[in-house]
Amino acid sequence: MNKVWKRFVSLMVLLTVLAGGTVASAELYGGRDATVYRELYASEITTLNHYSVGNTYEQSVMADCVDGLVDYDRYGAEVPCLAVSWSSNDDCTVWTFNIRQGVKWYDFQGNEVAEVTAQDWVDAAKYVNEAVNDSAWQYMYEEGHVLNAQTYYEQTADALDAENAVLEGEFATVEEYYAENDIDPSTWISFDDVGVKALDTYTLEYTLDAPCSYFVSVLSYASFIPLYGPFVEEMGDYFGIDNETILYNGPYIMTTFEPQVGRIMEVNENYWDRDSVYITRLEYIYNAQEVTLSPTMFQSGEVDFAIIGSDILDEWMNNEATKALVRPSMIGIDYSYFYAFNFDPQFDEAFEPDNWLIAVNNENFRKSLMYGLNSLKALSVTDPYNPEALANYTITPRGFAAVDGVDYVDLAPLAPFSAGDRFNESVAQGYRDAAIAELLAAGATLPIKAYMSYNPATSNWDKECEVVKQQLEATLGADYIEVIIEAGPSTGFLGAIRRSGKYGFMKCNWGADFSDPSTFAQPFSSRNNYNFMYKSEDEGTKALMAEYYALMDVASAINTDVAARYAAYAAAEAFLLEHAIIIPYTISSDGYVADMLNPFDRQYTPFGLSQHRMKGRQMLAAPMDSAAYFAALETWQAERAAALAE
Repeated sequence: MNKVWKRFVSLMVLLTVLAGGTVASAELYGGRDATVYRELYASEITTLNHYSVGNTYEQSVMADCVDGLVDYDRYGAEVPCLAVSWSSNDDCTVWTFNIRQGVKWYDFQGNEVAEVTAQDWVDAAKYVNEAVNDSAWQYMYEEGHVLNAQTYYEQTADALDAENAVLEGEFATVEEYYAENDIDPSTWISFDDVGVKALDTYTLEYTLDAPCSYFVSVLSYASFIPLYGPFVEEMGDYFGIDNETILYNGPYIMTTFEPQVGRIMEVNENYWDRDSVYITRLEYIYNAQEVTLSPTMFQSGEVDFAIIGSDILDEWMNNEATKALVRPSMIGIDYSYFYAFNFDPQFDEAFEPDNWLIAVNNENFRKSLMYGLNSLKALSVTDPYNPEALANYTITPRGFAAVDGVDYVDLAPLAPFSAGDRFNESVAQGYRDAAIAELLAAGATLPIKAYMSYNPATSNWDKECEVVKQQLEATLGADYIEVIIEAGPSTGFLGAIRRSGKYGFMKCNWGADFSDPSTFAQPFSSRNNYNFMYKSEDEGTKALMAEYYALMDVASAINTDVAARYAAYAAAEAFLLEHAIIIPYTISSDGYVADMLNPFDRQYTPFGLSQHRMKGRQMLAAPMDSAAYFAALETWQAERAAALAE
């Protein structure tokens, strides 16, 4: 079929969908087809090469096209996918996976191409760790401590740089480039030295350069999903340019892909776990006005999902008909948001960075803000109806990790912080009064200017900053602190502001990379570009940092005793909170939604591809309202606690 005719047919199919076309044999829920899920999208993807894309949205598109080694159940436990079982040696440096037999690769028309074997993971590792392929998720091999992967990648990067330098006329030969840059290729390793091996057709082995008890959770990233090497070699630079230049072994096959028109995913009838796929067709329809149109189209039954933005939320909640359609989005624990104190201020003199430096190194000053920040009031900007659901009182979110049936945040060192809202006016004012005397004695002038920046492209961040300013100044006194709000650039915000240290006090975030509390300690590592606490020249702060990093060294050295490891990381995290180095604030949320999907049957994981999979999900007879959602949430939380206890 030629491209013009194919595009015409696809457009007709999608227009039929928008007009309410359904599959006649399917069971209908209130006029909707229970086996078809439809959604608008406004941002087009750039590639279907799932190894190269770096953003979550583009990753989610491919989540159901290719299976990996493990999945997660709805409570967050790892379950077999293409690995039927796995094991490690005693120190967690060698991991062995037994690959499911009989699973096949298919093309976009559902034709069988080859069997999935252990070699496909070896081929994926080689592809991802070749710098020329520009894989956005290559760093997960380093996070997972895969032996020699980073060394091999850096060699290929050096070779690529040399080739490019010759092509651009900067050097006559690659040998000249190597000599100039003190690179000795004779010392390079081969890919055979990387710790990924197919021991036989169905046995895969990873060898690590350090113990890693959480290695299985690293495997949910696209960089660890299998790749059929002969096909990728055949495609060359065309790999992933459209749905015809990739292969599928997952529950869905992308049968239609027309940029800025739409894409259709249809169930793979030959899928090894076909009985677990309830929605047989996924229809994603491009529309630049998605945000505006989706709520109306949801009401008319034309789409099955819509975000109900803050601009229309009150209207929907105050109308009985639409109130029954809307609920909070499922709470996300993939990101933790916190207010950071910058210990290396690089902002303009007008905002008094030297004065801020005196203040930020004073623990009583930091604690006055920590206990004076009313998180619930600020979070009401995002969720005016239930801000408590978004509040986070530790760096690591509740529900992220557990040991012996106990949530990580309820372990002894963190329990006092996770117990509830810390906002307390009298306590905050007590710290303020203690700080004033110390600050003045140290040469500071009042009020302390707290320079706060925000990204104007992020919805409601400006309003949230205003609430924080008004609330802190009212609680602590405008003669003590003056919060100065300024918009940063809408593009390149992180590089221009946070990573450059051009703020005093600002909301930051961090996303989990794997299932271990060490992942949420990464923003506070030495040489971090978050709050630069390691750069402080204050003797008191330097002593605190030395003590914190000593606690981190103890925690990171515990590799096989998970309970002891978690307790040690909890002690280190509690230390940061005890000394108000940062202020935990919230978790991620999509606000309020109208949704025909059951939010509690998805795979529950805060990282990787599994959280985006539609496998196992089912349509509801009617959308949940808020009351039904919170009742179901309570039940799910109790079930999850019981499952973790087992």
